[in-house]
Amino acid sequence: MPTIDNLLQSSTFKEQYALVYTPSRKRKRFPANCVFAQADKEGALANTDSQQHLYPALISGPSKSSEGYMLYYLIQWLDTEN
Repeated sequence: MPTIDNLLQSSTFKEQYALVYTPSRKRKRFPANCVFAQADKEGALANTDSQQHLYPALISGPSKSSEGYMLYYLIQWLDTEN
């Protein structure tokens, strides 16, 4: 079974900036209905709304889960220092 790192290196995955709806920022993967693509990093940062639980991120995906859901994987949060 491929690991998440192997999946992220796949040519079918693409990195993109997005707003991610999540009440808790501890998760590392998100269903497609919680991901809102943004044109660029500045757009994602400008549209952040922590009261609505929308956080800017660099994500990769989508990938189909074993349950049939389309998932995106977190590469990094844009509004925190790593």
